[in-house]
This record gives sequence, structure tokens and C-alpha cells, in this order.
Amino acid sequence: MQEFTTHSREETVAAGRDFAKTLPSGALIAFTGGLGAGKTAFCQGLAEGLGCTDPVSSPTFAIVNYYRGPRPFAHFDLYRIHTENDLAAAGFYDYLDMGAVVACEWSENCTELLALENPIKIHIERVDETTRKITIE
Repeated sequence: MQEFTTHSREETVAAGRDFAKTLPSGALIAFTGGLGAGKTAFCQGLAEGLGCTDPVSSPTFAIVNYYRGPRPFAHFDLYRIHTENDLAAAGFYDYLDMGAVVACEWSENCTELLALENPIKIHIERVDETTRKITIE
């Protein structure tokens, strides 16, 4: 388990960028953390670290945002996803099968299903306005 603290949005993005360099193709990341914790900022860094050049935004309304690059990245919001059929309909398994790095915000909505894919678990806790505690298992 790794734990570290960031003190700005830029540091959270940088943490994601550095972490991306350690990920194999097809890695699954299961995020937990409250609204505004910094999950999307960390994902912006992941996309940059994977070489994706598209601008990163929250997948809240789209359910999934896909970013092209030498190491593609699929960024899911599972807030409204609860079943295996929902995951399949959103293309979740297709992205994993093609070797994309897949990150899921609100992973607690599909804990049992994601557990079958051996996810890397990342919890981001909002300490104050700019400080975040990040735990990686």
C-alpha cells in the first residue's frame, strides 16, 4: 500500500502522471472518494502519463470518456451503473479486452463485479480545499 499527500490540483495531476508510468496495458483502477476529492484531476494526470493528448473531463454525463494515444485510456463514471449488463452496455469489458487502461470513478457501485478484474484501488480523501490524501492498494 502507498500513501501520499498532494497540496494542489497540479500536484494531484502530477501524481497521476507519475503513476501512469507504472501501469501495464489493460490495468483497471477502481477509485473511491467523495465529490470534489480529485479523482478527475488524478485521471487527467493518468491520461497525460499514458501519452493521450485529448483534453480530460469528468465522464459524469457520458458514463465513459475514451482518450486516444499510444496507451489508450477509458475513464468511467459508475455512479449510475450497478449491474454487469450496465457495464457491458457501456463497453467496459471491450476496453479492458483491447488493452486500454481503465479507470472507474464511483467504483463502490460495482465493487463485486470489479473485484473479478483484480483492480488497483485508489482512494482520494479531501483533507481541505487544496490538500488530498491518496491511498493506493
